Amino acid sequence: FENTKISLRQWFMAIYLLACHKKGVSSLQLAQDIGVTQKTAWFMLHKIRKCLGIENNNIIDNEVELDETYVGGLNKNRHKDKKVKYSQGRSYKDKTPVFGMIQRGGKLSAWVVPNVKTKTLTNKVLEFVKKSAEIYTDEWQGNNLLKNFYENHTIVEHGKKQYVKDKAYTNTMEGAWALLKKSLKGIYHVVSKKYLQGYVNSWIFCYNTRKMSIIDRFYYGLMSCCEMKFTYAEVINGY
Repeated sequence: FENTKISLRQWFMAIYLLACHKKGVSSLQLAQDIGVTQKTAWFMLHKIRKCLGIENNNIIDNEVELDETYVGGLNKNRHKDKKVKYSQGRSYKDKTPVFGMIQRGGKLSAWVVPNVKTKTLTNKVLEFVKKSAEIYTDEWQGNNLLKNFYENHTIVEHGKKQYVKDKAYTNTMEGAWALLKKSLKGIYHVVSKKYLQGYVNSWIFCYNTRKMSIIDRFYYGLMSCCEMKFTYAEVINGY
């Protein structure tokens, strides 16, 4: 908040609106709500989103679902002279890949990644998922190396119309992706690759704190923007 002409009241209102709306708030809407210009609101939102990354990068265990998604417009909706050849399926010629992991009944983490190759995905999993975890993925070849590090790795073969088999499914992660896509399409409409991680951070913050009361979520979001850092548990227990 230092060295800005924006009042603390306006900053606090912006944090409240972004942290407590699960689909986010656009810079145009925020500008109208707190009485600033759209450019100022855009600046504030990106500062706050960076701080809300406090809920990302969680070390997780037990039952863990891994999945990737692709953010970007559909090729079929583009004008004829703007269509990108061979961009269907898992291609990211015209899209940005995002890799995520969620512990069932626990925390969610996700990152914008340069690609979905084996090395990229495996390094992320090894960094944030404990070796004792039970891993559930789809049949994407980028997950092939995980069997060398995790004793319990189950593949759900979506290509064979298999979506649930006993405890084997990735529906939790896919449901979370649906919320992210609805936020990007319904609220923000257009998001550049450069700033996408900030939008992912705010989505994760809202998802991981969904069981908190609105006021506790606001306090937690506020503290993430200050030098005084509180953990999720400390906020729930009254700091």
